[in-house]
Amino acid sequence: MSIRARVGIFSTMIAFAGFAWSSLPARAQITPVAASVAETAPVPASQIPKEVTDAINAPDRPAADKALDAGRRPDQIMAFYGIKPGMKIADAFAGGGYMTELYARIVGPSGKVYSQNGPFPEKFKKIEDAWDARLKEPALSNVVKVSKPFDAPDLLPVPPDSLDAVIIHLNYHDMVGLKVNRENVNAAVFKALKPGGIYGIVDHSAKPGTGDTQTTTLHRIDEDFLIKDVEKAGFKLSGASSALRHPEDDRTWYVFKHRGETDRFMLKFVKAPAVAAAANGSASGQ
Repeated sequence: MSIRARVGIFSTMIAFAGFAWSSLPARAQITPVAASVAETAPVPASQIPKEVTDAINAPDRPAADKALDAGRRPDQIMAFYGIKPGMKIADAFAGGGYMTELYARIVGPSGKVYSQNGPFPEKFKKIEDAWDARLKEPALSNVVKVSKPFDAPDLLPVPPDSLDAVIIHLNYHDMVGLKVNRENVNAAVFKALKPGGIYGIVDHSAKPGTGDTQTTTLHRIDEDFLIKDVEKAGFKLSGASSALRHPEDDRTWYVFKHRGETDRFMLKFVKAPAVAAAANGSASGQ
């Protein structure tokens, strides 16, 4: 069996792993938790950049990945976060690499993608194998594999203030549920991003007020809990999109039984230049 075939098969396993991945277009809007940031509507198909549609429709992209697109809506994710050629991006908690591959195709040879995963438990070895196989493909020659635990002090092997974006797709709740040191992760992301750089997080929404109590049961997280968690690291919530909202989801569904149908929030945090400058000044003793 070819590498691409194996990657295609293993891509379908990602959503069943219970570790981090799952995710019909919907235009109805659920009121965002953060009242200071209004959700924007989905990006019209006519306004999706060509490089994004070309990447999604690439003939050599795995069929199993394409089968997930209708539910995950990567065109909306890429357009909302402004992913474009030449960017330097980190795909944190990359899983089997579904998003890594799309980033790599969009940023192109002038860009760079850092695909990061922590250690895989033995029961998830097939996902690790799929990730490894995917990263060997020619279309991903601009990808740097990062295999480090989340508490590694140099989680992202890049100079400070060098990345345009870091995105965690459907896995922040898993970091919470697995009791990952999120202060370390968010600090590492903050350090790696350029001033004004984007920290994007997409995840399955839990009922307001549930905090982190659904992260290992329903595989959901309270949006307000996550916002406060991230903003503690110095980030500023600057945008949100309704493109992945599903108001028919009462937020009690187990996400792996409703793939592509769950209500998801899509948040954009930024490393505010003023905050970044203050942090750098403090670090240098000024």
